[in-house]
Amino acid sequence: SDILSVLQVRLVMKAHSFVRENVPRVLSSVKDKSSTVPIPRISQYLYFLFAPTLIYRDNYPRNPTIRWGYVATKFAQVLGSLFYAYYIFVRLCIPQFRNSSQETFNLRGLVLCIFNSILPGVLILFLVFFAFLHCWLNAFAEMLRFADRMFYK
Repeated sequence: SDILSVLQVRLVMKAHSFVRENVPRVLSSVKDKSSTVPIPRISQYLYFLFAPTLIYRDNYPRNPTIRWGYVATKFAQVLGSLFYAYYIFVRLCIPQFRNSSQETFNLRGLVLCIFNSILPGVLILFLVFFAFLHCWLNAFAEMLRFADRMFYK
């Protein structure tokens, strides 16, 4: 349900950007009584839905080719990050809580359990951010030939 909430928020933000960019153009063409109304094509909107950006444009800079080796590397990094996060969770987090479940409840044990889980939790959080924000989104940007990510080159 958390993943669905994140996807819904992303779609709402993209819809807001789409409306915000297109409504003023349509209203100004209607106000000027222009013969053509600048309505975007469905293909432009679909590309925007999958592109890793929240700012709608009719056209984005595009790379001429897709580097499939780069895409495979990014997906391999996603898988590696997931396996490493699983390893950290199994080796560092689960034993802490397994030991605490066999003992009688005391505040000292709970605090120690939480403090011993902070560093592994932060490492897992960094891995998830790296896997999604860097690897996953760059892989899809490469497959869509989205060149805006090359801005600083």
